[in-house]
Amino acid sequence: MATKEQQRRPHLFPQNTRTREGYTARHGGSAPSVPALPREPHALVLRAQLAQVTSAQQQRVVQQQAAGLQAAIGIQVEFESRRGVELAAESLARDRQGIELMNVRHLGDQVLATVFVPQGKLPHFEELIADYVDHKADRNGKPRDHQSLIDAIRAVRVATFQSLWTDSTDALPSNDDEAVWWEAWLPAGKHRDLRLTDFRKLAEMASLAVSERELHFPERSVIHLYGSKSQLLQAVLVLNMVAELRRAKTTAEFFNALPLDEQSEWSAELQSRLTPAHTGDTYVTLLDTGVNHGHPLLMPMVTSGDCHSIEPGWGLHDQNGHGTELAGLSLVGDLTQALAAGAPLDVPHRLESVKILSQPGGNKGESYGAITAEAVARVEIRGPKRRRVFAMAISSTDGRDRGRPSAWSAEIDRLACDYDRQGESPRLFVLSAGNTQDGGAWSEYPASLATNTVHDPGQAWNALTVSACTEFTAISGIGMKQYQAIAPVGGLSPYTTTSVTWQKEWPFKPDIVMEGGNAAFDKTCNFACALDSLSLLTTCHQPHQQLFTVSWATSAATALAAGMAARIQAAYPEYWPETVRAQMVHSARWTKAMRDAPTVGGVANRVNMLQRLRHCGYGVPSLERALYSAGNSLTMVVQDQFQPYHKVNGTVKTNEMNLHELPWPTDILEGLGEMQVTLRVTRSYFIEPNPGERGGIDKYAYQSHALRFAVRRSLETETAFRTRINAQAAVEEQGIIGNSGGDFGWAIGERLRARGSLLSDCWTGTAADLANRGQLAVFPGMGWWRNRPSHERFNRSARYALLVSIEAPTIKQDLYANIAQQFAPMTPIVNQV
Repeated sequence: MATKEQQRRPHLFPQNTRTREGYTARHGGSAPSVPALPREPHALVLRAQLAQVTSAQQQRVVQQQAAGLQAAIGIQVEFESRRGVELAAESLARDRQGIELMNVRHLGDQVLATVFVPQGKLPHFEELIADYVDHKADRNGKPRDHQSLIDAIRAVRVATFQSLWTDSTDALPSNDDEAVWWEAWLPAGKHRDLRLTDFRKLAEMASLAVSERELHFPERSVIHLYGSKSQLLQAVLVLNMVAELRRAKTTAEFFNALPLDEQSEWSAELQSRLTPAHTGDTYVTLLDTGVNHGHPLLMPMVTSGDCHSIEPGWGLHDQNGHGTELAGLSLVGDLTQALAAGAPLDVPHRLESVKILSQPGGNKGESYGAITAEAVARVEIRGPKRRRVFAMAISSTDGRDRGRPSAWSAEIDRLACDYDRQGESPRLFVLSAGNTQDGGAWSEYPASLATNTVHDPGQAWNALTVSACTEFTAISGIGMKQYQAIAPVGGLSPYTTTSVTWQKEWPFKPDIVMEGGNAAFDKTCNFACALDSLSLLTTCHQPHQQLFTVSWATSAATALAAGMAARIQAAYPEYWPETVRAQMVHSARWTKAMRDAPTVGGVANRVNMLQRLRHCGYGVPSLERALYSAGNSLTMVVQDQFQPYHKVNGTVKTNEMNLHELPWPTDILEGLGEMQVTLRVTRSYFIEPNPGERGGIDKYAYQSHALRFAVRRSLETETAFRTRINAQAAVEEQGIIGNSGGDFGWAIGERLRARGSLLSDCWTGTAADLANRGQLAVFPGMGWWRNRPSHERFNRSARYALLVSIEAPTIKQDLYANIAQQFAPMTPIVNQV
């Protein structure tokens, strides 16, 4: 029998597996045609509408000049499509003339596009109409009459408040006179600073308060504005500068945990078994309510110098308790297990704290994206060389974004990819998916899981988003006989949120689930509540009164996940943040309860797999699997990059791909014959965000780039493999994610695994079949690096982490040793954690 040491081996790092090749997708297909209208009558209507817009612009320009504006002199114009006809909104923009697409919205079967037209540029649209009427053609007789664009337009008018509203209608105040905080998304353009200066000036003139902090993205600046809808309707010049208007987010109200009657001796006994990382450079950086580092269990791992606050007047202490609770969980885990175990406990990482919330409902009017960025800057100034896992369990109070990027989530993505420093030092963020706090919803479990959606900023593409599951079903305590646990063993926690109702193009969230406790239901009075015995034990922020308290929900799960990520980073210092994220997912599995639950997708088909991913992500991660390989279950880790696009003769095209030759133990696999084995592949990379409501067109995509992977099939030649990859890329350029079919055994499949920047899939089949699957391609899909060449990001390289595992039943052959001997000098020695 294999010893524990033989079954706990470091993961393998095969070197030089890749060959880089030129890659260009084949083009094909064309946009659908727009039904033709009688040209003269249609042009007459549009010209009359443009005349009204021209008159309004003349008045608007006089007002703007009188206000002393330095940029964005012009007017917002809304174009409305005919019913059932797709409006090519991107064709309305003209960069050379300063005509900018502000937003694209869908209302039933119509498309609405808002465009900013500078002073003197409205004649451009009159020229388009004239070409349309005259059936203009080039010297070769090819039509240049803009027929598809003009025939798609039903109406042209001056934009209104409603033209700028891209949030949920439910987010609008019920009373127009109610003053609230709004998110104003301003176009960046060539004069970002001047536009912000003008906006602040106009807001002050209209008696509208503006936040000090602001966010910057490639094509948008986001700033908070305070006032009523009535005020905004009167502030025409203010609205004229806005590309989009949304309701600003508020954060969740934190709860005060119920105390447990614990003895100080418990803490002292645990301290005697605990070996903290007194030095080292791996940290969990907790962005929360602060940490009271004087707690005896925390003092060895948190110093006062590593505690910060975004507002000096707040102090560093944790008045609320939430931050101190999460500190204990991220360092030691669930104290119930740690106290009962009696075994030595090594903690290979330390903790930093940034107080970003003083009390529930604080920071009103400030952008949480800007606050997050400031918190990151504070700790990085203090310790610029530290390896960090940023943990944030603060989220908005609702899930109305339904996967759409927000200013907050986009800022998380921007920080994660290190956009400001050209990707020099990417960051790993572990985020809470947000909680279902309604006891009435708990009573409707599990149906309630589908309707309670992930909260902002949990939709961030580059983050590891965590929801909650539970193993806790045993209820103890006096007077508890009438209660029963709501969730089954291994099921999703009643507190958790999901992405079931999101639009299909958005990534699957959560990415993983971890222990978040259970809730209980009292049948006698139809009442659901949290109980201490169904919660996690952790450190209390008032150690002089009590040392321990309880924590639960996705906050607790997020803290556990951050602690696990830090342990992986400490064990493998050479891991990129993308790799740590990949390893968390690669080690995850669905529990039996998750696989069997009908609402999660108990039947093995693509529809139910989609439901399972939207509910549970990739399941519950395992620290043992994340840290170690074994003789019959090994993981190979590749960290690589290539340049997905380049510019040729003025056009940006796909550039290259990587082909990885994996060091398969072919002889052993062929010898195992019909034995069932599993191939698991996880790919993780960070995108650069480009947020804004510009419709679902590729030219205005949120992601900078997409990286796909494909594995060669057992009977496929290398030439046929390349041909299949090119065919997949060609259909994607038409906005279609293809499914080449014919390769059975994949759990998720090509179509579902094309979403987001973090993906894991596994193939199950015979060992003999796997023997010829030792080639894997990573190739580019579409993104704004390619389709927005004016930003000149097309020459950037894209890096990625790729994890590949072989999992077999217990066998005599040592798969690990067979592969490791091929590159033994390149295999790192894992740090003991």
